[in-house]
Amino acid sequence: MQLKTFRHLWGVTEPFESAFSKIKENGYNGVEFKSVRALEHVGFKKLLSKYDFEFIAQIHTYGETVTEHVASFKELIQQSLPLNPVLINSQSGKDSWTMSQKHEFLAQALAYEKEIGIPVAHETHRGRITYNPWDTRELLLSFAELNICCDFSHWVCVCERLIESEIEIIQLCAERCIHIHARVGYEQGPQVPDPRAPEYQQHVEAHEKWWDMIWQKQLAKGMRQSTIAPEFGPPGYHHTLPFSNTPVSNLWEICEWMNERQKERFKKVTNIF
Repeated sequence: MQLKTFRHLWGVTEPFESAFSKIKENGYNGVEFKSVRALEHVGFKKLLSKYDFEFIAQIHTYGETVTEHVASFKELIQQSLPLNPVLINSQSGKDSWTMSQKHEFLAQALAYEKEIGIPVAHETHRGRITYNPWDTRELLLSFAELNICCDFSHWVCVCERLIESEIEIIQLCAERCIHIHARVGYEQGPQVPDPRAPEYQQHVEAHEKWWDMIWQKQLAKGMRQSTIAPEFGPPGYHHTLPFSNTPVSNLWEICEWMNERQKERFKKVTNIF
């Protein structure tokens, strides 16, 4: 099984031409980005071709009703298609919906996924139908064809604890995971200030334990590749100093540190050298 790494462009402020060059030098296989934002940049598709990058499309469904979210799901996927995504990562629906409404959304979304023939991962994310472990478990058990992007940082924040007590749910998620967002959360937020700091070692190790479970399940299923994005975000997620709003650490360095760390760990976990 091959590990393919994708640099998320969220928080990248420099021109894409220079950013793509750095991303290529750092050994990534592709980039992930909100597709509607990517399409706003003239020449984005040419840059993908120039640097031989694969593309993961990020979409965010919107509206109030199930009907509106289903419509936006389909619309945003259609908008993404000209960029030839290898995978679509969807932040889907609303956390406030009843379980019946969540089922209604997924039934229609999954039916549409069969039509487009591109893998779709529904991301575990605050504010969405997968915002907590228990609702997500119910959805996974109800829909055998539901695949997810695991971003466990959100659940650590929502639950205000490292979710070791929910290890059976993590195992279920590992069986359905087709993409990983490798960000580290903590009890009071979805992103630690700096994962290299010793005070967050236990948080890093907990997340890595969960990612290991995903890789082991994927390997056992015979998957040919696994994808991961070190998705640490800009200020708003990234901690800053009061008054000056100066970031407390270098976002680019953090993403590269996490990317290299997981590439090396993947070799050991899967015994692929």
